[in-house]
Order: sequence, then structure tokens, then C-alpha cells
Amino acid sequence: MTPFKLTDELLEEIKVLIAENRNAELQTMMSEFHYADIAEIADELEVEEATYLIKLLDSEKTSDILAEMHEDIREAVLSNLTAKEIASELEELDTDDAADIINELPKEIIQEVISEIEDREHAKHIVDLLRYDEDTAGGLMAKELVKVNENWNVLTCVKEMRAQAENVTRVHSIYVVDDEGRLKGRLSLKDLLTTSTKTNIKDVYIPKVDSVNVNEKGEEVAKIMSKYDLEAIPVVDEIGRLVGRITIDDIVDVIREEADKDYQLAAGISQDVEADDSIWILTKARLPWLILGLFGGLGAAAIMGNFEEMLSKHYVLFFFTPLIAAMAGNVGVQSSAIMVQGLANDDLKGSISSRLVKEMLLALLNGLILAVLLLFFTWFWKGTLSTAIAISLSLVIVIVVAGLIGTFIPLFLHKRNIDPAIATGPFITTSNDIFGILIYFTIAKLILGI
Repeated sequence: MTPFKLTDELLEEIKVLIAENRNAELQTMMSEFHYADIAEIADELEVEEATYLIKLLDSEKTSDILAEMHEDIREAVLSNLTAKEIASELEELDTDDAADIINELPKEIIQEVISEIEDREHAKHIVDLLRYDEDTAGGLMAKELVKVNENWNVLTCVKEMRAQAENVTRVHSIYVVDDEGRLKGRLSLKDLLTTSTKTNIKDVYIPKVDSVNVNEKGEEVAKIMSKYDLEAIPVVDEIGRLVGRITIDDIVDVIREEADKDYQLAAGISQDVEADDSIWILTKARLPWLILGLFGGLGAAAIMGNFEEMLSKHYVLFFFTPLIAAMAGNVGVQSSAIMVQGLANDDLKGSISSRLVKEMLLALLNGLILAVLLLFFTWFWKGTLSTAIAISLSLVIVIVVAGLIGTFIPLFLHKRNIDPAIATGPFITTSNDIFGILIYFTIAKLILGI
């Protein structure tokens, strides 16, 4: 299968078909594309054109297209649809996707859309999901699943499963509940097929099953599913009743969003933004860390000002100031990035003190190797051994301190329930620049005797 690629020529052809109302040709063309590819096309069309396309195609396909479209484009398209048209789209979606879309609608039409959904059971499930925060297991889960009662026999179980499976896109697991709806375990399809039809389910089900509470954070759900290689995980309420399931596609979205957020924090962007956002929104996201960087630079300049006399006599120190600051920032970011990654994956073991000792030894080894190279270069270039020693020794200490700061800050933030990803950006770089320059000139002054 050749991967889909949206070209300017294809997009222009689609625009022409829409402009000339050549519906039959447009439907034939769209029938050859996957719904995710059509969503990509719709994202590049004008809102009126995308709306035309959605109204033209069958709801069974357009519902999936809407779910895949960019949030801003989808919101604009939905504003051009009636409450009844939106409801017909939602009826074709799983409850979790339908709830996500309803959450994007203006509050004044949400109730009207829900009232237009003909499948009242589907509507009830959607309303149930709207009660949960979107970043919790309850907000991620879908109501569609297959569950059987532990008191049924195999024959009754199979009949019920056939009826339930009609509303489930993909059956990952068969869950077993008691008369109160509490999750008891899971059922192996192999055991179901090889067991007598008169056997009770309670005699064959597997009691051990991983589950999450409705209030569990999405990031924690992602960790559990990743750790145990789960394609789906059941969700239970406070008293253990089975209320839904989360599938791997929903968790992939959580992981991607969390990665985007961490990447932006590491780059010094304080809120979730996209390239197409307004200049004002992008400015608000970037400016706080740029201001921090400005004050950090002013602090470094002030420190250098206090060593003006030494710089006038040993001007060569000035040439190595950017190197010291850069090495401090690089080492700090490397250390903090490893810590943030370890915290995100729950891979960090041992105490904070052991981590700091390990990082100090690592930084010391790296610093010594780099300092030896710098020592010979500086000595050969300027021919002054004392100056070369001062610069090289400063580099070692700066690298060790930067490594310790880069290790400690993420761990400290994590203990305070603050996203440690913030430590991999300008925060670490700026602080290490200041400490690096202060250490550099202080050691140089001590060794050179000024």
C-alpha cells in the first residue's frame, strides 16, 4: 500500500470539484481514501469547502473524519452544522470520541445536540463521560466494551457477547463482573471456546486483571499500559464497578500530548501552543522565559563587571567566557534531560543523594578529560601555564556544579509535584550560566592572585 501524500495538485483538483458541485466525482474520489487522509485534506481546505465535503459524504465515514481533523478546523466546521447534523455524526462515534467533540461545542448548544441523538443509551453514556476531567481515566475511557456476569453459563455468555459486540469496534478483552457490576476478572476466548456450554463463567474466568480508577491521571494510565503492554485497560469507579475501558489509541494521544508539552517546556514555552496560533498567544507563551534569560544575562554581565581589573590584565580570560557558559549550560541540560526522562518513565531507583553522587563522579570524569584538552590548547596558544591552569580548573568545577544542579532541580520539582520538564529549558541554562561565570572568575582570581 502506497502511503497517502497530499499534493498541491490533488488539493486543487478537490477544490475545483467542490466549486463546480461535481458531487458524484467527488464522492468517487473520496471513497478511495482512508478517513484519516480525508481529514488531512479537510484541514487544508477553507472552512466552507470542508463543511461542503462533510455534508456530502455519509455520516458513517464523516464521523471518523471529524474525529481526526485538527481541533480548530473541526470547531469551525461544526459551527456550520445544525444540532441535528452534529448529533447524527456523534451517533456513529464511540462514546469517548463523541464526548471529546461535544466538549468543544459552545455551551448553549450542547444540550440541544444531546437531545437530538436518537440512541438514548448512547446519549446517556456520553453525558456520563462529560462528568470527568478530560485528563483523567474517566475522561479518556469509552463506554463500549464486552462484559459478562460471573453467574452465567458459557452458552448464555456467548449469546450476550454477540449482542454487545455489535456496538464495539474492536473487542480487546471480555470482562467478568458480579451482580453489582463490580469487576471480577477477564475471560480467555480460548477457554470460552473449549469449555462446555453448561459451565459457569465463575469457574473459568481469570481473576487477575489490571484496571485503573476513573480519577487516575492520564499520564499514570499511560505508564501502566506501557509497562504491561496492554492494548486496553478496564476502568472502575470508587466501589470497583466496571464503567468503561481505555484503548491504546487514546493512550497514544496522551503520550503525544505529554511529549509535546515537555518539548515546549524544555524550549522555554510556558503554555501549550501551536505554530498557527496568533502572535499574541505565542508571545505570552515565550516571553516569560525570554525575560528570565534577559535577567540571567544581566546578572552574568554584572558579575563580569566586578572582575574588570582582572580582565584588563588577563584579557585572554574574556575569550573563554562563552566557552565556560556554554559548557555549563550544555552539561546542565544533559543531566536534567536524563533525570526528566527517568522520572517520566519511572526508571529512577535509589535516593536523591546516590543520584547526586553518581552525577558528580560522571561530571568530574568528563570535566577532567575536557580540562586536559583545554589546558594544552590554551598553553600552546598563549604560552602562559598559570592562565591555562586557571581556565582548565574552572572548567572542571563548572561542569561538576552544572551536573549537580541539572540533577537536583528536576528531582526537587518532582517532589513538589511540579512538572520537572521545566528544568530542561532556559531555567537550567540561565542558572548554570550565572554560576559558571561566577565560579570561572572567582577561581581565576584566586590562582592568578589579583
